[in-house]
Amino acid sequence: MTYDPIQIVGIIIALVFAIVFHEVAHGLMARALGDPTADELNRLSLNPLRHVDPVGTLLVPGMLALIKAPVFGWAKPVPVNPRRLRNPRHDMMLVAAAGPGMNLVMAALAALALGVVIRSSLGVQEPDGTAGFIAFTLSVFIQFNVFLALFNLLPIPPFDGSHIVEGLLPDGPRQSYARLRAMGMLIPIIVLILLPSVLPGLSVTKYLIAPVDWVLGKYDLLTKLAAGV
Repeated sequence: MTYDPIQIVGIIIALVFAIVFHEVAHGLMARALGDPTADELNRLSLNPLRHVDPVGTLLVPGMLALIKAPVFGWAKPVPVNPRRLRNPRHDMMLVAAAGPGMNLVMAALAALALGVVIRSSLGVQEPDGTAGFIAFTLSVFIQFNVFLALFNLLPIPPFDGSHIVEGLLPDGPRQSYARLRAMGMLIPIIVLILLPSVLPGLSVTKYLIAPVDWVLGKYDLLTKLAAGV
């Protein structure tokens, strides 16, 4: 699918703010649970420049798109110090879940807003002009948020899902699992790119399509409710 320059602007806006809200949510939850590290470092900001990682946000996704591999990336993580949390093991699970949770909330708000735009355009599903740009951006924003939420819940270190799994494991396996995080983004690259290139049947992103489509269907119902159609 090809996009015109205006649509590309909408895509960039949607992607950047989906990532920013995700990261800020981690920091807000950490602060609520006793760790003000992100606040002290002025990372609880909606300014995208404070969260962009030149490699993870720009270089890696662009390279993957060029070679037509599954596209993923990452922002500069909001700093969290587990030692400052009141209950590190339990609270880290909540901090990890806050990012995907925020994405799902933002998708719901965007779905309602999209319904209002459609209603104001007399029920036209694809408005034009300014309304069309807003509708397109909101639609893409919903998709990015849903994908980011489910993608980050994968139990692959260092994704958010790995922190949740880690908190649920007994002490022995938990410590072994936690050590995998030291490998950084090497594990996701192996699991999401290298392994499927050798064994296509093991493509994790392929198995995400059905859950993502199911969740998007629920948000579509929310949009129709708000639009009155």
